[in-house]
Amino acid sequence: MKILSGLKPAPGSRKKPKRVGRGIGSGHGKTSCRGHKGQGARSGGQMRPSFEGGQMPLNRRLPKRGFVNIFRKEYRVLNLDDLERLAQGDVVNVNELIDQGRIRGGRDGVKILGRGEVRGALHVVAHKFSQAAKEKIVAAGGVAEEIRARG
Repeated sequence: MKILSGLKPAPGSRKKPKRVGRGIGSGHGKTSCRGHKGQGARSGGQMRPSFEGGQMPLNRRLPKRGFVNIFRKEYRVLNLDDLERLAQGDVVNVNELIDQGRIRGGRDGVKILGRGEVRGALHVVAHKFSQAAKEKIVAAGGVAEEIRARG
């Protein structure tokens, strides 16, 4: 005896798609469920998701607070424990990090932060360094070279 919960596929889970424009007898013929005239009846006539029918949009109704600095610098951050996985004695630069997939290209550059330890001498070339990161790289016998940020 079969149990109802064991039916495959579950009843009601597979619904046939609505077939429009297949004759007047189908109930979905002629205008193909689009109605008569108007924006919805036209090809390409969709509204963007945020459109509210001419009502003032939500993002304009909500109050804005604070100050937004449009000149803000945005750096990709990378910690020392991420750099430690690289071979010792190598020159680590931004392009190499992007090629290896460690970071995606930052808009204003790359900043190295001090979490983790450096066991060998690394020559690191980046746009910015935290004080702790710079000290740890130099203490391990490496070089922390800053390059000028873009822009």
